[in-house]
Amino acid sequence: MGDFFSMLCNQIVSTEVTLVNSVFRLLLSMVLGVLVGAERKRKGQIAGVRTFALISMGACLAMLLSVYVPQVYMGLKNGDPGRIAAQVITGVGFLGGGAMIHLKGAVRGLTTAAGIWMTATIGMAVGVGMYWCAIVATAMILLTLTSLEVWEQRRNMGQENRALRLTINGIVDDIEPYRKVLSAHSVHMATYFLKYDYENNQTELNLMVLAPSHRNYLPMFHDLRMLADTKTLVLTSPS
Repeated sequence: MGDFFSMLCNQIVSTEVTLVNSVFRLLLSMVLGVLVGAERKRKGQIAGVRTFALISMGACLAMLLSVYVPQVYMGLKNGDPGRIAAQVITGVGFLGGGAMIHLKGAVRGLTTAAGIWMTATIGMAVGVGMYWCAIVATAMILLTLTSLEVWEQRRNMGQENRALRLTINGIVDDIEPYRKVLSAHSVHMATYFLKYDYENNQTELNLMVLAPSHRNYLPMFHDLRMLADTKTLVLTSPS
């Protein structure tokens, strides 16, 4: 039994592509892809466990082919076998683009797209036999996606554009009270637009603001509503 496991370990760490180490590398790449995919799916992203697992295994298999072709066909004179692995990065770019969503001027899914690219690179590392490097890289990805996100939220890092629309009973002739409320909640007012409805004695106030990401807007809404007789208040992404 000891000789069998010793032979198995030698096959796994061998630089030569064999059936044993190919299966092991595919399994390892699948597991690492699943770990990253599970974190993304937990955040409700469109790319999840199956997508990341397939990307990692596909990149691993492409790397195995890159190693296997010159190993078997040493007399190959035309072409560069390394191009098989090189094209993986380009191909993964299309998947990353598909993971990004453009919605009302905002781009979502950049982190998932970067995760897809990184997972493919991890699969390639496993395919070439860099097991520990791939495992450490996966751990660093998970650390980046979890711990650093919490740190960003606590530091209020990151800004996002928002359009704040208020319908107010009465004619608003001074914008400064609204600016002060926004400033008190660490929200910067970039510009504003007014529409007066004299017939119905109403003002439509459109504020273009820059606010920290992950902001709880409810206290700010309360303070804005207390400035005047507010009929409606809507917060959206700028179109």
